[in-house]
Amino acid sequence: MAQKILPKKKNIIGRTYKDRVFDAVNTAFWFAVLALILYPLWLVIVASVSSADAIFAGRVWLWPVDFSLIGYEALFQHQMLLRSYLNSIIYTAAGTALSVIVTMMASYSLSRKFAGRRLFSLYFIFTMFFTGGLIPQFLMNQRLGLYNTVTLMIIINSLSVWNLMIARTYISTSIPNELYEAAVVDGAGHFTYFFRVILPLSGTIIAVLCVYYGVARWNDFFTGLVYLRDESKFTLQMVLRQLIVTMSAGTALDSLMGFFGDGQQISDAIRKAEVVKYSSIVISTAPVIVLYVQMQKFFVKGVTIGSLKG
Repeated sequence: MAQKILPKKKNIIGRTYKDRVFDAVNTAFWFAVLALILYPLWLVIVASVSSADAIFAGRVWLWPVDFSLIGYEALFQHQMLLRSYLNSIIYTAAGTALSVIVTMMASYSLSRKFAGRRLFSLYFIFTMFFTGGLIPQFLMNQRLGLYNTVTLMIIINSLSVWNLMIARTYISTSIPNELYEAAVVDGAGHFTYFFRVILPLSGTIIAVLCVYYGVARWNDFFTGLVYLRDESKFTLQMVLRQLIVTMSAGTALDSLMGFFGDGQQISDAIRKAEVVKYSSIVISTAPVIVLYVQMQKFFVKGVTIGSLKG
C-alpha cells in the first residue's frame, strides 16, 4: 500500500515586538515622505482655483478658498496660448518618436559583436562629457538653414547617450542571442531581425524612453529661446513665461501709468498675476503627470534594467 506523502510544514517565524515597531515606524516615515512630495503639487492645484485675496492672506492650505477660475481665464484669453500648446505637442510627439527610433537602432547596433564596437561606444560616451558648445552649434544650425524652423525643434537633441546605454543594456540582457541565430538560419538580416524581433520584445524599454524623451522635450525651454524668433512657432513654456512676466511687471506698470494714484488697480494686477503663476504650472505639468501615470509600470522596470552591468 502506497504511503501517503504529507506536505511539509512551513516554518513560520513569529513576528516580534521589535518587528512590528519597525514596520510601524517605517510605514509612518514613508507616508511622511509621500506627503512632503505630494503636498506642494496639491497646494499648486488648490491655489490655482482659489481667489487672489485668499492666497495673499495665507488662507489656502488644503482646499480651495473662494473658488475662482480667474487665473485660467487670464491664460486662455491669451491669443498665443492654444497655438503654443499645439506646437509643444507637435514638437514633443514628433521629437520623441524620432529619438526613440534613433536610440533603439543605435543601441541594437552597439549590442552586436563587431570589430570596433568599443571604439564606437567610446565615441558616444565621449559626447556625454565634452561638447562643442552653444556658439558652434548655433552657427552650424544657422548655416544649415535650420534657424527658426520646426524641423530643428524636432531633430535637435535626438539622442541621449544615457538613454542609449540603458537601451543597449536592455537588449543585451533581456533578449537572448539565440533568437538572432535562429533568425539568421531562417534567412533574416539585421533589419528584419530588428523590426520583427527586437522592437516587439522591447515594449518595456520603449515605454521608458518615451517617458524620458517626452518629459525632456516638453520641458525644454532653452532651445526655443535660442533658435525661435517667430511667435507662431513658440512653445508653451515660452508663451507662459511671456505672459507671467507681462502680468507681473508690465500689467502693474500699465496700471500705474494709466491709473496714477489708484492703488487698487495696481494691487489687483499683482494679485491676478500671482494666481496666473499657479494656473500656468498646472497647465504645463498636467501632460507630464498623465504620461508618468500611464507609463509607471514600465518606467520602474526599465530603470532597474538600466542599473545592470552590460
